[in-house]
Amino acid sequence: MADEKVIQDLKDKFTELYGEGEMRCFFAPGRVNLIGEHIDYNGGHVFPCALTLGTYGVARKRADKKIRFYSTNLAHTGVIEADLDDLVYKKEDDWANYAKGVVWAFMENGFVPECGFDFACTGTIPNKSGLSSSASLEVLTGTVLMGLFGFDTDQVQNARFSQLAENKFVGMNCGIMDQFASAKGQEDKAILLDCATLDYTYTPVVLGDAKLVIVNTNKPHELTNSAYNDRRRECEEALELLRTKKDIQAICQLSPEEFEEIKDVITDPVVQKRAKHAVYEENRCVTAVKELNAGNIPAFGKLMLGSHESLRDDFEVSCEELDVLVEEAWKCEGTIGARMTGGGFGGCTVNIVKGDAVDSFVKTVGERYQARTGLVADFYVVSIGDGAHEVCE
Repeated sequence: MADEKVIQDLKDKFTELYGEGEMRCFFAPGRVNLIGEHIDYNGGHVFPCALTLGTYGVARKRADKKIRFYSTNLAHTGVIEADLDDLVYKKEDDWANYAKGVVWAFMENGFVPECGFDFACTGTIPNKSGLSSSASLEVLTGTVLMGLFGFDTDQVQNARFSQLAENKFVGMNCGIMDQFASAKGQEDKAILLDCATLDYTYTPVVLGDAKLVIVNTNKPHELTNSAYNDRRRECEEALELLRTKKDIQAICQLSPEEFEEIKDVITDPVVQKRAKHAVYEENRCVTAVKELNAGNIPAFGKLMLGSHESLRDDFEVSCEELDVLVEEAWKCEGTIGARMTGGGFGGCTVNIVKGDAVDSFVKTVGERYQARTGLVADFYVVSIGDGAHEVCE
């Protein structure tokens, strides 16, 4: 459900910045991945859901080729201007490069706006939390383009173009999961997405009396400047070696048994661990969805723990703060599942907690986390929402 006050405040700001006139409002959600981490670019399955947290945008066509961007969350950057005829990455354009990149990606694929537009946005996703505020902005921009200019494309292509923008324009070598979840989410459902083919099915997330609780470490992560791109490079190296023994297109095509038979072709122990994570995480993800469909939430939770341990030990994208949150979560009565979510190196954990234990979970985990790290965590009991759309009043 749209946040009417957020929308009205954004419209008021848009009018203040750009003047009176017709305007259209759009929304794209953030996402949380329940299981299946760092395997979207390894040809595996992921299991994300869209959140009711996200990014709202208001836009209006212009008479010239100029594009103007403004974010209420980053008001200090002011109005950032670009031109349709000169869309290039500029460090000083900060966050607007993500939006510019999507316009560039649409144009690269033949969807060329006949004019520029004014754009203002506001996000309800905590910045740098690992809940995909950047993908939300990208998918929002694509939804604005489709709405304003009537482009004959769909949200799957929007997700593709948004990923292209982040890979080639911004320089972040991400997979497609975040953008796909933001573009194609459905209320109260998660998406089992085959990242090799983009085949997908929706699965109802029925947790009984349990709740989804996201906990933000409040240790920001900077994925573009972190080891994320290194991990992808290591996986590519592993794939090339594995292909000398097996005819595969992606690491996640291997079963755990097949991997164990040929893993020694990877002589670098670090690279071998990266491949091991991808293979076993694929198996965990597919198994977890089967358990959820069978109503076996405790089994789903145990697979979440296995996922976190693999991300910590084999893929090495966790950090002390994430590990502390997960450790303290599992000590709490009423915790069914807990793991880091997102790219890692900071950001958030996702937890399944019995409804009557949520208050004590928040209090206990919050106090223990602060005592161990000196940081104050933020807790969000979240709902699963719809994907990107125009907000109709």
